[in-house]
Amino acid sequence: MLEILQNFEQTAARFSPIVLIGPGLATVLVGLFIWLGGLGFKRLLAAAAGAVSGGICGFFIVGRNIMAAIILASVAAVIAIIFERLFITILAAALAAVFGFAVLAWPYIENSQEVIRRMPVQGPALSVRESIEKVKAYAADVSEKIKQACSQMPVYSWPILLALAAIFIVVGFFLPRLASALCCSALGTMLIFAGMILLLLYKGSVPISSICSKPPFYGAAFIAMTVFGTIEQLLLCQRAKRDSIRRKGADKNKDEPKETRQAWRTT
Repeated sequence: MLEILQNFEQTAARFSPIVLIGPGLATVLVGLFIWLGGLGFKRLLAAAAGAVSGGICGFFIVGRNIMAAIILASVAAVIAIIFERLFITILAAALAAVFGFAVLAWPYIENSQEVIRRMPVQGPALSVRESIEKVKAYAADVSEKIKQACSQMPVYSWPILLALAAIFIVVGFFLPRLASALCCSALGTMLIFAGMILLLLYKGSVPISSICSKPPFYGAAFIAMTVFGTIEQLLLCQRAKRDSIRRKGADKNKDEPKETRQAWRTT
């Protein structure tokens, strides 16, 4: 896996800037929004996450059909809005399972056999279409590595992941605000990391090699950002909600004398 990622890191220098800068900036901005304020816009976040998950399922499971992806994305977004609390709980459990899988499967990903296909790191600059095709090829290699790791993981790893997801489902039902804040913070942090990697690749840096060489350091940074985002959203979003309630109450009190005066004149 490390060799594939480093090969991608070197090949990215030939990618079209649009492929790295556009998605990188968008991912960082969306990540910052979700990391610091996702709890205040849970319905919007649920709709976006539902649309993305439904679109991915429609594109890959239904046979890479664009229309099927659009239809499933729309349906999933509507379902996510209707069952907002349930969807956020499931999203939190899914994120917990993904992070747990990354920790448990990493040794087997590293020890699995390397994919034979390699991409040339030297050559002329690639067009947008060629860059996207290269990214798809690397994604296929990474997917193959993950499948190999899944087949090599011991049986007891899967009950651990199910238990981890079940814990977050229980937390989501009994402590919905905490689960929502933690989910938004973790998802936002993940998007910020991904966006920064794309932007640093455009600048010619080696972010992937740095992360792989110091996993404890970057893991601690990820956890620290997640904890900070969770606490910040629990405090500020709660205060914003209280201020909104107070403003509504003040507006209602202002309207009451007008109604009383109008009723007195009528009589």
